[in-house]
Amino acid sequence: MKKYLISFLLLFVLTLSSSAQDADVEVFVIDSYITQVEPYNFILSFFTDDSVTSTVTIENQYSFVVSDTLAEDHQIEIDLSNMTLDSAYVKFIISGKTKNGVNYISDQFEVIAPFKNLLQSDKDPSLLTMCCFGGIIFGLPSPTVVFQNGETMFSLAKEISLFTHYSGGYNYPAGYFGIEYAHIFNTEHQNFLRFGYKQIFTLKHIEFVSAGVSGFTSFKGFNGVSTEITIGWLKIYNAFTLYSRYRYNFQPSNFDRNFHEISIGLYSHFFSLNL
Repeated sequence: MKKYLISFLLLFVLTLSSSAQDADVEVFVIDSYITQVEPYNFILSFFTDDSVTSTVTIENQYSFVVSDTLAEDHQIEIDLSNMTLDSAYVKFIISGKTKNGVNYISDQFEVIAPFKNLLQSDKDPSLLTMCCFGGIIFGLPSPTVVFQNGETMFSLAKEISLFTHYSGGYNYPAGYFGIEYAHIFNTEHQNFLRFGYKQIFTLKHIEFVSAGVSGFTSFKGFNGVSTEITIGWLKIYNAFTLYSRYRYNFQPSNFDRNFHEISIGLYSHFFSLNL
């Protein structure tokens, strides 16, 4: 089991190192929304950790200069009436140059379009279809391999993000409180309920890395603590993120019951409440 843990931690460290080398300018979005009534305007304000110029590009087609001089605070209001949009999720990126003339580009952000007449109905699936498809994906459990005392078992788990909070961009929350139910096959304690907190760090090249701690119970006297590391690899339909996770579960009063887990799954904060 140690080689699995070492491999996972090595991947975690290498990912952080790669991200640190590429993180030149940090962009922190303050406001990002589209007005509810005509004319439909995109309101955007953000700040950067250094004085830079800035341009916002919407859907890789429409570019607008936000700040043509070096600044840390940036804001713009854009009329969307003449744009052709084919999704309710409007994507945009922020780019520009530093005071040294070096180009930078932000992560991709999203804003929800509250209007329907600007969307192309032939490209946008119906609301019912989207809800059904999203519900099916959301309900998929996470397959998990469990290692305990030299034995290997299989488990299915489902985590739901309950409460989120944001500090910078809107691609992912800064952290969330979640609840999880897991069923382990062919073992004495089969059913577990967990509640815990996960801190999310967004990175370049992948989606995010998160570290978390949870408390768990089997409702039959097996109570303990879980620590975990999760890597979010890629987004699916702008609503779900494919991730892999390593988790260590231990009971302070009985270390013979400790066990490890490696799992893959889909993360979404779509149904959570923002604190």
